[in-house]
Amino acid sequence: MRNGRCTKHFPKKFVENTTIDEDGYPVYKRRDNGRTIQKEGIESDNRYVVPHNRYLLLKYGAHINIEWCNQSRSIKYLFKYVNKGHDRVTTTFSQSVHEEDSSAIDEIKMYYDCRYISTCEAAWRIFKFPIQHREPSVERLSFHLPNEQTVIFSDDDPIDHVANRPSVKESKFLSWFEANNTYEEARELTYAEFSLKFVWNKKLKKWEKRRNSAFSIGRIFFVPLGSGEQYYLRMLLNVIKGPKCYEDLRRINNHDYLTFRDACYAMGLLDDDKEYVDAIKEASNRGMPSYLRQLFAMLLLSNSMLRPEYVWEATWILLSDDILHEERRMLDNPEAELTNDELKNRCLQKLEIFLKGCGRTLYDFPTMPRPVFNEEEIDNTNALICEEMHYNRCSLSREHEDLLVKLTMEQKLVYDRIIKAVHEDKGGFFFLYGHGGTGKTFIWRTLSSAIRSKGDIVLTVASSGIASLLLPGGRTAHSRFAIPLNATEDSTCNIKQGTPLSKLIVKTKLIIWDEAPMMHRYCFEALDRTLRDILRFKDASNLDRPSGGKTVVLGGDFRQILPVIPKGSRQDIC
Repeated sequence: MRNGRCTKHFPKKFVENTTIDEDGYPVYKRRDNGRTIQKEGIESDNRYVVPHNRYLLLKYGAHINIEWCNQSRSIKYLFKYVNKGHDRVTTTFSQSVHEEDSSAIDEIKMYYDCRYISTCEAAWRIFKFPIQHREPSVERLSFHLPNEQTVIFSDDDPIDHVANRPSVKESKFLSWFEANNTYEEARELTYAEFSLKFVWNKKLKKWEKRRNSAFSIGRIFFVPLGSGEQYYLRMLLNVIKGPKCYEDLRRINNHDYLTFRDACYAMGLLDDDKEYVDAIKEASNRGMPSYLRQLFAMLLLSNSMLRPEYVWEATWILLSDDILHEERRMLDNPEAELTNDELKNRCLQKLEIFLKGCGRTLYDFPTMPRPVFNEEEIDNTNALICEEMHYNRCSLSREHEDLLVKLTMEQKLVYDRIIKAVHEDKGGFFFLYGHGGTGKTFIWRTLSSAIRSKGDIVLTVASSGIASLLLPGGRTAHSRFAIPLNATEDSTCNIKQGTPLSKLIVKTKLIIWDEAPMMHRYCFEALDRTLRDILRFKDASNLDRPSGGKTVVLGGDFRQILPVIPKGSRQDIC
């Protein structure tokens, strides 16, 4: 009682029939038949009766309430101790060690892990009652694709002995085919039903008829949807009865299909994925193509689509809607065109890049088409190369014409020698002497506009940040080439083979380095080693050529660093 009232809401109401209220709690039947009982001077009727079971009260001689459980928490409370398992305690034994006792203590031997067995479990085990029981038995049914059965062998087994072992060509699944050939009644059973009338003989490695009324339930191994043909083979095994070979599983209505997946479609076991096509089309009304590609990739990763190639063919136009615009903007050509095959390939490349970021690839989905990466298309995925290619070629061409006519005779001589080396692709170092105000930056602008207007790449760097601001697309040398801050005579730039920066250097036609005397000689030597190392994979002879065969122009007063470069490979330009 609390505040003069019962916390369990007694007395209850009279109810003609037992019902369940809106919250899922029972309202028990309580007859208004006038029957009452007096206890301690209080008269009680059916409204005061607690739900109970007469049999349990008489059997156990205790107060036992019976209530309807409407929540899983109540069931968990009642049964959690039944499945709790054995109680365990950890006990350690130790002994005091006196200072004069120098004997070592083995803590491992002093540690014991003890299990407490209650009296109930002890008596159960003493009488040798069974600890567990399962009826009926379950037969695990393995299966595999053609010539992909599991072979178990030890590390030291000779390969010839493993290959010629008779068990290599034996498996429970292949024996099922043989049983269907031998027994006529087996052809009326699916693989999962086969263990009802047949038993697996482990010694003879074959199926035999059952000789008694016992049976076992067959359970085919589970495989996820992303397993490919194994998943579709498992679907067919649950439906087709009595096949004698793999070809029978792929034969539907007297028509042989190439894959188990096609056979599943012929039997109507798979959907057409139309809902995913509609979902992508609906998302195209409010989402960009990049969002649609991510949506398609997530559907692939979640194995939601049964026929991803069908969804791809129905939606690839929406997924690649922005690729032509990107190509025209990159080439600065509003009239550029791409064929349907090129659009599909570019879109597949973007999907491949997204999937690789998630640890997957299009090769994980056998029915999906694969992108074709050639050298030019790989460049489109390189952000550094795209950055250097996104110049307006038309405006650069006009700028080059204006700058070219303003060159002096001496500047024109420098320009012609460097451009000739770039066009002949022979490489080499060029040193442009000149103090401040002599027109070195003017020559850099002319050279860069001439090469970039043709769609080639020029890397313009400077030794300081302020000097790099005067160069078109300029960067500091440390930033562009990853030169170590504390360079030594054995240093190299932090550029690895196959990285975007190494691919950018391979495609570069000219490197312009302004204010070079401000850098230590070790920086130039580090760049020279790195260029030789990167470009030797393109041509082995580049390893012996200065700067790996690239054309490098250094500007400034070089009287302090001229001995750094071998005299035979140096071309001085005043």
